[in-house]
Amino acid sequence: MVSVLTLLVAFCAPSPACLAQNGEPTEADITSVTAWLLDREQFLQLPFDNRISSQCLDRYLDTLDGDHLLFFQSDLDEFAGFRPGLAMKMLMEGETRPAHLIYTRYLKRLAQQADFAAQLLQDEKFDYTGHDLWQVDRHDAAPPRDLAAAQALWREEVREDYLLEKLAGTPIVKIAPALARRYQLRLQTMGRLNPGAVLGIYLDALARAYDPHSDYLGHPEGENFNIQMNLSLFGIGGSLEVKGGYSVISDLVPGGPAASSGLLKLGDRIVAVAQGAGEPVDIMGMPPSQVVELIRGPKGSTVRLTIIPAGAGDPTRQIVSLVRDEIKLADAHAKAAIIDLPQAGGPALRFGVVDLPLFYGEGDEKGDGASADIARLIKKLKQEGVLGLILDLRRNGGGSMEEAIRLTGLFIPSGPVLQTRDAKDNVEVGISPETNALFNGPLVLLTSRLSASASEIMAGALQDYGRALIVGDSSTFGKGTVQTIVPLREFLHQRGLGAVHVTIGKFYRPSGASTQIKGVVPDIILPSETDLPDIGESKLPNALPWDILPPTTYTKFDLVRPVLGALREKSGARIAADPGFRLVLAARAMAEKDEEVKTLSLNEAERRLVKMQADEIGAEMMKVVLANAARTPPAYYVTLAEVDSPGLPPARKTARTPAEVAKTGEINPEEDIELREAQNILADYIHALPAPLGVLGAETAHKLTVSQVSQTSSK
Repeated sequence: MVSVLTLLVAFCAPSPACLAQNGEPTEADITSVTAWLLDREQFLQLPFDNRISSQCLDRYLDTLDGDHLLFFQSDLDEFAGFRPGLAMKMLMEGETRPAHLIYTRYLKRLAQQADFAAQLLQDEKFDYTGHDLWQVDRHDAAPPRDLAAAQALWREEVREDYLLEKLAGTPIVKIAPALARRYQLRLQTMGRLNPGAVLGIYLDALARAYDPHSDYLGHPEGENFNIQMNLSLFGIGGSLEVKGGYSVISDLVPGGPAASSGLLKLGDRIVAVAQGAGEPVDIMGMPPSQVVELIRGPKGSTVRLTIIPAGAGDPTRQIVSLVRDEIKLADAHAKAAIIDLPQAGGPALRFGVVDLPLFYGEGDEKGDGASADIARLIKKLKQEGVLGLILDLRRNGGGSMEEAIRLTGLFIPSGPVLQTRDAKDNVEVGISPETNALFNGPLVLLTSRLSASASEIMAGALQDYGRALIVGDSSTFGKGTVQTIVPLREFLHQRGLGAVHVTIGKFYRPSGASTQIKGVVPDIILPSETDLPDIGESKLPNALPWDILPPTTYTKFDLVRPVLGALREKSGARIAADPGFRLVLAARAMAEKDEEVKTLSLNEAERRLVKMQADEIGAEMMKVVLANAARTPPAYYVTLAEVDSPGLPPARKTARTPAEVAKTGEINPEEDIELREAQNILADYIHALPAPLGVLGAETAHKLTVSQVSQTSSK
């Protein structure tokens, strides 16, 4: 039989515009077009050959069984028969048989595991006084040879799950029934997936064989892809990524139920999801799209998440209940605070802190776009006499690149902000608007490992210009790639078919350096709990490499380099003497150790000791945070709703209980030790700069002109 794509290549090349004009598109049509689009449009221009199709198969197996607990070696040997010629079959015939056969076998193994676990929990009494070990990370481990070998692994997994429930304080009589139901519910949940959902997992694995940011978006995923740039969503307000079979919280939307509750934080691992008072469904190893569907739900309904807290020192489980609500982007809009920082032997220094969680575009939630909103805030801060500014991008994972260019233009004359290279080596330069810089005073950008994409472009450009001091984690995330969404209806002439989200370019700084992989390295590094080596683009499979382009020509301010050595020395001395930063380093060391651990002791006494040590660090950190908050002066908080009102609202402090300190929905300078140190660095920076930028020339701090800097090429 001649496939539709064969006809496409023969009569419609290079565009598949005539595909499926008559008749309803099939799975084969969707698969063929997806493969064709990736082959033609993905940045690296890799040929769709057996290497790609084999990686697709590997990623599909990894999505279903990343810890190598379910599929036997004999299963994998059988599946290997699909590899020869698979690329041509997918491209020309839309081959999907491997997806469905493998998924059927997956359900069979999942049922065997659930039945075995139920019987084991009924018959066996577990002992936790020995020196047995549970292999936590089996991603690189060999698969079980046969059913007996698999059952030996399943037995240890059940023992670990049972111990976790004991450590969490679950009554002994409830543990076995609860675990048995959890395994059964996971089987039922995965068994309800329709063929379209299975195809979506398979084609997503195909896209990820090219790079970590190319995806196949089925119809529901396609509708929700730009969720942060749209008006609202019913849910908890968070983003997930999969690591080692766990669904890990990678972002929290300010103002959402998760952030506002203070019960969840970045890095927490979700292991089970329950609806209301229902039984929890184990989500270990579950594809991300199914996890998201379990967490989302109607407004006002309750979802219960079983989590392993980040940096806990031991995977002890906790249950968090959240009420789903409409996530409003207005809660992610820019906001500001004015701080009067006391100075020894002199008057307090007044400066502003602007928090920007997202580069949102014009029209989102009736906003004017991030750059326009921040311009309004800066005008207000200048009216109130701030001498310097901190722009907090630590939670900013990106958004509109156009907004990033405009926002950068608030701090520099018109000039290049980024370079974008496509697959044909065409380079386009993004230039900031032809306007005078709105703020010319001392500027600090606060970044973290979570600052990505548009955040990195802005930070990299201002660092190249020597216009801003970059402070934060040892690097930003390192996502320097460009994606576009191609709806399949453009080729299959029918709505509701989903889309391909494909990487088509790379971003570069004015200096020519890519932000891909390496991110932006700050001028001054601050210890933080997010500065972990496992967070970043470099840890993602098939990440595109770092490279460099010729530099553009731009205005070099060179405001940072002459004073950087002194600023680093002063900051380093403060950090070394600060008990809060010492505790941050201790917590981070524990988290790094957790990431490196491949096995866990199944000795209950040893596990309780580790948990106690982690709890002690957490309790000490809480004391330090609250003590710092008590010593910090009040701040003036300015939102967009009140930015045009005359004067300032009353200064206030956010006096909160220890349980409330973890909330991340608003700026709380007095509780944030990294932000407090950034304020001290800004104070040093203001003192170090010559007039008219420094404190001696504060009255003219906003009058810097282009004539006061030199026109140079980047390094």
